[in-house]
Amino acid sequence: MTAMDITIHSSFLPHNDPDASLAFYRDTLGFEVRNDVGYGGMRWITVGPAGQPATSIVLEPPMADPGVTDDERRTVAEMMAKGTFARVLLATADLDGAFARLQAAGAEVVQEPIDQPYGVRDCAFRDPAGNLIRLQELR
Repeated sequence: MTAMDITIHSSFLPHNDPDASLAFYRDTLGFEVRNDVGYGGMRWITVGPAGQPATSIVLEPPMADPGVTDDERRTVAEMMAKGTFARVLLATADLDGAFARLQAAGAEVVQEPIDQPYGVRDCAFRDPAGNLIRLQELR
């Protein structure tokens, strides 16, 4: 069997305030803004780490899918508010330095840097929409 040439291109995270999400990912995390489009009063913002143009996160309005019911929208909004709806794992060579900058920028800290029993050192925080972001130290 021949391996396929597949890469991760984009991942999606919901937002409930496009300006706050844009400021967080651009100004706090230092991501590049790759696209910022609106349609029907909604905005999709594509961001990604500098130097990695083939990998992006699309910040999307959670109500954009026309197949989502009103009950599902309420459930998503409740889960986002609790920080249990979506998550992403990022990595850095300098976890303590990155954590200090995130904390100084006012990011909502969930967990300070710690050596996990499963072999990684990481920390956790939330973006303005409540999405959980774990930041792992590259070894």
